[in-house]
Amino acid sequence: MAIDSQVRAAPPAGAPAAKPPVEPPPDARTRLARLFLGGRKDPLSPGIFHQISLVAFLAWVGLGADGLSSSCYGPEEAFLHLGDERYLAFFLVIATAVTVFIISASYSQIIELFPTGGGGYLVATKLLGPLPGVVSGCALVFDYVLTIAISIASGADAIFSFLPVHWQGLKLVAAIAALGVLILLNLRGVKESVVVLVPIFVGFLVSHMIVILVALIGRAHTVPALVTSAVSNTGDEIGRLGFAAVAVAFMRAYSMGGGTYTGIEAVSNGLQILREPRVKTGKRTMLYMATSLAFTAGGILLAYLLFDIQHEHGRTLNATLIDEVAGGWTIAGLNVGHPFLLFALLSEGALLFVAAQAGFLDGPRVLANMAIDSWVPHRFYQLSDRLVTQNGIVLMGSAALAMLFYTGGHVSTLVVLYSINVFLTFTLSQLGMCVHWWQERGREPAWVRRLMVNGIGLALTSSILVATTTLKFGAGGWVTVFITSAFVGLCFYIRGHYRQVEGALQRLDEELVGFPVLESESGPPPCDPDKPTAAILVTAYNGLGLHSVLAIPQLFGKHFQNFVFISVGVIDSNRFKGTAEIENLKRSTEETLQKYVDFVRHHGRYAEYVYALGTDAVDEIEKLCEGVAKTFRRTVFFAGKLVFSEENLLTRQLHNQAAFTIQRRLQFKGMQMVILPVRAL
Repeated sequence: MAIDSQVRAAPPAGAPAAKPPVEPPPDARTRLARLFLGGRKDPLSPGIFHQISLVAFLAWVGLGADGLSSSCYGPEEAFLHLGDERYLAFFLVIATAVTVFIISASYSQIIELFPTGGGGYLVATKLLGPLPGVVSGCALVFDYVLTIAISIASGADAIFSFLPVHWQGLKLVAAIAALGVLILLNLRGVKESVVVLVPIFVGFLVSHMIVILVALIGRAHTVPALVTSAVSNTGDEIGRLGFAAVAVAFMRAYSMGGGTYTGIEAVSNGLQILREPRVKTGKRTMLYMATSLAFTAGGILLAYLLFDIQHEHGRTLNATLIDEVAGGWTIAGLNVGHPFLLFALLSEGALLFVAAQAGFLDGPRVLANMAIDSWVPHRFYQLSDRLVTQNGIVLMGSAALAMLFYTGGHVSTLVVLYSINVFLTFTLSQLGMCVHWWQERGREPAWVRRLMVNGIGLALTSSILVATTTLKFGAGGWVTVFITSAFVGLCFYIRGHYRQVEGALQRLDEELVGFPVLESESGPPPCDPDKPTAAILVTAYNGLGLHSVLAIPQLFGKHFQNFVFISVGVIDSNRFKGTAEIENLKRSTEETLQKYVDFVRHHGRYAEYVYALGTDAVDEIEKLCEGVAKTFRRTVFFAGKLVFSEENLLTRQLHNQAAFTIQRRLQFKGMQMVILPVRAL
């Protein structure tokens, strides 16, 4: 979407200036896309950052739903893996609540240190180096894929818990349909996707708070005996089997419930979408998340123990618990327990679908940050006209779909794959923060307290990582390790390729950017729109652009008398952080184009430039070209294109094919375009 189409040529007095093109009516495909995805958003609108940012409550819904919803499957997996050692559940309740608050406190410090977004990738990259950074980034991306997959699969489990058993075969189909709906919602925009889900979030929170409070208050008289029994049985088992055996049993259950903590990192990674002041909003969101998660996950675990909940085929433990607590409720002789059960399970299933939002909000953001550093294809930091990282959303959704097919939508299988990567990211982030506070010990007065917070977090997360990897590796955790390792290897290949291309372009810059400019004795002639015009598509003032400029007289002699430089300042995820960044982009685009104009005028030819700011370079260039063609009637368009001695499917994905796309569009409209090849490798 063109948000600022400008002509800046400083032509001689009386020279005509190209007018911004009028946008044609949308075609049928565009109208259909706007129907499902919504209309375009204007990134230069004065209030755009306020309009699309989230206040703490909405951030709690969009980013905190992942953590809160994990109470639907994390405590269940932990409780089931206790086996006959259910008395350990009491200690598991305490460990769960303590873990949530420790990790949350440590991530609150990350929010302070990285106020523009401090996800695991950025923290590890800036504090530990590129290698730990890319490992953390790859782990995070795969973890967010699994966040989407496990949330949707668990949501389907919750909803199908009160449906007839013979309907279980439709569960995977329902999960895939829910995934498709979420992809569409996120392609529409961040705030739109979150606002729609607020009633679901509130419904879950209220219904489950009621269940937990009723369960705990109703069985409060049994708690002293339960505590005494737990301590006594634990002591007896330690005396009979040894401390190590009991510790292993506890750690196995604790690690299987590791999915409970996976959403905590999301807030620090998603600060860019929060309302100003972001640090304050982020810390408030983190407090909301930690308190609600500790209460819900710990309360559900304790309720399992108090009601001695047993596994039933086709039902989750939460479904059984809610039925035990509320199934017999009546008001004036009318049974309200069953409708409440249905409502609670529906809200639970729906919230699990909402929890997939964390994957769709933060996964593409991690990919965008990695793309800026050239670890993944650069297209992943581009924004759509709805101001979302569309390529990242589609990739995350597609990968989650693949995981659903691979695991058959079984939560127990997905849980095995899930927790390793998140604790790898936790550990690297905590280690980076510990290194930072140690380096700042002479400058930060409170460095000891801050180091202790992150140090305790490091000890906790690293121990869980070791236990989880050891216990889950043979049960399927090797799949996570293999996929993450392969992803890291692919990232190094991609970055190596980009580095080679950058080296080739740098050599081209050294040869051409310092090209001597001889001032024309007669100066540039006045503009004559009827003379042959060369319109050149450029990005930065570099060797690639100058190669195109110099190639034209070599190929066509003195045929072209006018030169028009066309460029688009692309607003991507790296630029879309505030109005100051947009203004910097506008200024740098004008400065770049003015250099080309000066270069050509010094050689005795008329030159001007046109540009636009927008999110889609191809669409903007097409519109600018149409405007130039109307002003200069004998125009041929030119664009430089990197070519490689050997191309494959991967290298084609690493570089956009914009030149060919623009050429095809212009030729369809009767305009001529020449692509000038530039050998890169």
